[in-house]
Amino acid sequence: MEMSSSSDLQILPPHVALLPSSGMGHLVPFVRLAAALARRNCLVTFITTHPTVSLSESRLVSRLLSAFPHVTPLEFHLLPLDHSTANSKDPFFLQFEAIRRSAHLLSPLLSSCSDPPLSALITDVSLASAFISITDELRLPNYILFTSSAWMLSLCLNFPTFVVNTSTNLSGGSATASDDIEIPGVPPVPKSWLPPLLLDLSNLFTTQFMANGQELIKSNGILINTFGNAEQATVAALNEGKVVNGLPPVTKIGPLAPCEFEKGSSVEWLDGQPAGSVLYVSFGSRTAMSREQIRELGDGLVRSGCRFLWVVKDKKVDREDEEELGGIVGQELMERMKDNGLVVKNWVDQGVVLAHPAVGGFLSHCGWNSVTEAAWNGVPVLAWPQHGDQSINAQVMEKSGIGMWVKSWGWGRTEVVKGEEIGQKIGEMMGNDRLKAQAANIREESRRAVEVGGGSYKELEGIIEKWKISRI
Repeated sequence: MEMSSSSDLQILPPHVALLPSSGMGHLVPFVRLAAALARRNCLVTFITTHPTVSLSESRLVSRLLSAFPHVTPLEFHLLPLDHSTANSKDPFFLQFEAIRRSAHLLSPLLSSCSDPPLSALITDVSLASAFISITDELRLPNYILFTSSAWMLSLCLNFPTFVVNTSTNLSGGSATASDDIEIPGVPPVPKSWLPPLLLDLSNLFTTQFMANGQELIKSNGILINTFGNAEQATVAALNEGKVVNGLPPVTKIGPLAPCEFEKGSSVEWLDGQPAGSVLYVSFGSRTAMSREQIRELGDGLVRSGCRFLWVVKDKKVDREDEEELGGIVGQELMERMKDNGLVVKNWVDQGVVLAHPAVGGFLSHCGWNSVTEAAWNGVPVLAWPQHGDQSINAQVMEKSGIGMWVKSWGWGRTEVVKGEEIGQKIGEMMGNDRLKAQAANIREESRRAVEVGGGSYKELEGIIEKWKISRI
């Protein structure tokens, strides 16, 4: 039999499929990664689940496909989910579960992507436990995109072991001397920083979190949207096997930069404000505050004396957010705020807002996308975690030097923080020249990471090299 010479081999670009889960916090990094791969001449298949939960998700996917017409959409139609079989009322966690329970339907869809064959599937971390076995059967490499911080990844990997080994009732008092969750190789996590839902071992979020943490070790690699010095030691501990022995490579690919096609129109009001004078206030795409806390926050904004742009959110799902601002915030408070600020309820482009020269601070829940976007734009952050990974992210953010975290404020909805204290902390953050200088330095560091020759740029290039297809 005549053997082919190396000169007969044709190296083709890799064909990569991406499977996001639900919610803008998970979708945004997938869209940005898809764009980064497409710009590097990879063949990209973007899997869209139907139906989606929010209008903003559908719109963002449409923008990606319009900007990159050579990205192939693949529709993944989900089985109906009987909500009575899942212990949660959260529409996004229920969507995670619908996707997980429909996992077997993806196998024939992936098999149909054969020209050229797939090099890898990149799966959202919230779906890991359901889809790694599917790709194993197809002999298709499965990489996990972890959509939070490296420290949160360390917790995710160790939490199942903690639950098995501890004699603590998580929702009650500790039976041990410490309220810290010890994680090998990295700093411990105080139990108070765990999202409240994670303290209920029967909750759907907790069962998903534990199942995914147990399966990550079986993936071919973990991609993480982080960069630079803030998490260097944590990523090193993960890759040296200190956190979990046998973990596949953890690759820093961040910050995943905002794309041109994401950008909406600017907020004209900002154009008339002095440079660095405006506090941007937003708690993400799925955080709904109580009416009482909304009104205390508004009072705090007035008391601070700072200019502000405040995005008010009253419902988790944008399709349900129909009440007028006056009814949510109160007409009297709206009148008090009109001289110094702009209050909106409609969607605004956070990337455009943070990039505006008038914006000098960000009151944020510290979702990981918000943290990386603040770093990208060099905007100091005042952290107020509301749920999920946000307390851990807030600590990473504060340690990096880009902002401050008032730990006594606790989680959203657990207590009402008064306007007087909110206003005081806003003034403290907005007047902190040291934070501004550190944020500016982190901006430059984040951009160097993804430029040609930067650390994250080279790491993503290395992954793409592994995926390239050899064909005779």
